[in-house]
This record gives sequence, C-alpha cells and structure tokens, in this order.
Amino acid sequence: MDIAILPLYLSALAAVYLLPGPDMALVIATGAARGKRLALVTSLGIALSRALHVLMSGAGLAALMAAHPLLLDIVRWVGAAYLLYLAAQVLRSDMRLDAAGSGRSESSPLSCFLRGFLTNLMNPKALLFCGLFLPQFVSTAHGPVLMQFLWLGAILVVTGLAFDCVYAVAAARVGRKMQGKTSPLKKWLLPSVLVLMAGRLLAS
Repeated sequence: MDIAILPLYLSALAAVYLLPGPDMALVIATGAARGKRLALVTSLGIALSRALHVLMSGAGLAALMAAHPLLLDIVRWVGAAYLLYLAAQVLRSDMRLDAAGSGRSESSPLSCFLRGFLTNLMNPKALLFCGLFLPQFVSTAHGPVLMQFLWLGAILVVTGLAFDCVYAVAAARVGRKMQGKTSPLKKWLLPSVLVLMAGRLLAS
C-alpha cells in the first residue's frame, strides 16, 4: 500500500470511531453496567466482526447487498430483532439477580463476546461501510489489490479495537462511581441502549 496515504487513512478512521455509533454505545453501556473486563471482551467480539466485514466486503458481499435492497432490509430486520431479544435477556437476568438478593449483575465473558460480535455482524451498515470506505484507498498502481485491501482492513480493525478499549476503560470508571445509589440506572442502561440501537437500525 502507498505509505503516503496512511496518515490520511488513519485520520479518516479516527473521525469515524470518534462519532457516536452502535458499537461505541454497546461498549460504553457494558463498561458502565458490567465493568472493564466484560467491556473489553465485548470490544474483542466487535473487532472479530469487523474483520469478517472486511473479508466479506472484499469478497463482494457489500456490493451484492447494495444492489439488492430486499436482502439489506432482511438483514436489518433480523439484526433489530436480535437486539431486542438481547435487551429482554439482559433485563430478565438482572431481575433474577435482584430477586435472589444480588445487587450486582454479572454476565459471562462468552455472552459479552458474542453480544459484541453478533451486534456488529448483524448491522448491514457496518458491512457497507467497509465496502465503500476501503476501496477509496486502494490503487492498482501499488501492487495486488487484495493485499492492499487486507492491510487496510487490518489497520481498520486494530484502530477500532484501540478506540473501543479506551471507551471501555473510561465507561468502567464512570460505572464504579455510579455503583450503589444509582444501581437501578445501571440495571436499565444496557437494555435501554440495545433497544435504542434496534430502533436506530430500523429507522436507518
């Protein structure tokens, strides 16, 4: 790849990852409600999904979905339904813990990893972003296109993971300050974010 475009590419990625979006909202909500460790695990799930989006967009799936709006709508509705299901599951888990006398809600690392992975994977806009964004920095004059695409995709995934880790740590610190007197807010935070994400996906 052309090293001269790297600063521009990194600047564009930073601008994208600084904008509020579903991935940022999920990581922040998980960090505030569940703690740093589970938020970081959620970030890893999102990173793996981004890597798959890079591979799928390179394989032409993004172009296929853009050419067939019905397929895009199906993925969008399935993704929204999954987010609503997640919100119900998280809230049900919190209520069971409250009934058992536990003041703190816990999730397993595996469930948080899958939540991050599937939430990003079921967002068709993330796939279309890779399909539209990465080709702008690819040039046939700088070697095999596939290798350029993979390098750019790897940088995209690593940069996104770095931003998500920062959000996770910051949100966990805020969550610790909220602990105790604002526990009802923490209980409803993650389910509310998931519901809002589902609504945003359907409205997009």
